[in-house]
Amino acid sequence: MPKFAANLTMLFPELPFLERFAAARRAGFDAVEYMFPYPYSPQELRAELDAHGLRQVLFNLPAGDWAAGERGIAILPERREEFRDGVAQALVYVEALRSDVPPLVNCLAGKLPEGADPEEARRTLVENLRYAAAELHQVGVTLLIEPVNTHDIPGFFLRTPEQAAELIGEVGAANLRIQYDLYHQQRTGGQLLDTFRRFQPQIAHVQLADVPGRHQPGTGEINFPFVLGALDREGYAGYVGLEYVPEGDTVASLGWMKAFREGVLNP
Repeated sequence: MPKFAANLTMLFPELPFLERFAAARRAGFDAVEYMFPYPYSPQELRAELDAHGLRQVLFNLPAGDWAAGERGIAILPERREEFRDGVAQALVYVEALRSDVPPLVNCLAGKLPEGADPEEARRTLVENLRYAAAELHQVGVTLLIEPVNTHDIPGFFLRTPEQAAELIGEVGAANLRIQYDLYHQQRTGGQLLDTFRRFQPQIAHVQLADVPGRHQPGTGEINFPFVLGALDREGYAGYVGLEYVPEGDTVASLGWMKAFREGVLNP
């Protein structure tokens, strides 16, 4: 049976962020993830994890000015120092939020600026990934890279698992893996299970949302009972992050998960 982690950036938007930890526990989760911890102190976040018996599964490296539309800076040569400062900042949170297993750290590559040289961007990304992977390796942490669909984020540099696998080979770091988001893959190329099977040795984390709309399973076209059952049969042992925008009340949107666990939803 897959293990599910509540993505607190997306779920429980009706609550202030720090109150979402308690809501996740009440909803039956034992693990959480979210995009960015940095607006809060490590001590605040650790206190919420401890108070509600939760494990931190994942968060992202700093990714530039999100409010201004930036979606990562790892491909930008003029911001190498800012990227390295972000790795140092993430390490502080890793140490504060780790449990028996440290959280995964995801690197968003970023959007290629108009007129930028794609080859220079790739060289910069490889250099930055080597640096981040080496720093995180020292504390036993896996670094992830995430293919993102360009319907939602036009110009995003890393678009497919094929590209991600090529980057992993070029970087040559044992702790660099793929974050496989079923929503992004369905929007980009489909073939969810075939793609998962091809890249399974390089996949360290899975996320989900239905297509279209990025809402909970059952609101779109993906046969989630089949897909999740197949991931289980293929031996995926990590968490599946629920990175969806709830359609309606968050707790009500989790009805599919209860039904799946109880075997009511069949492939």
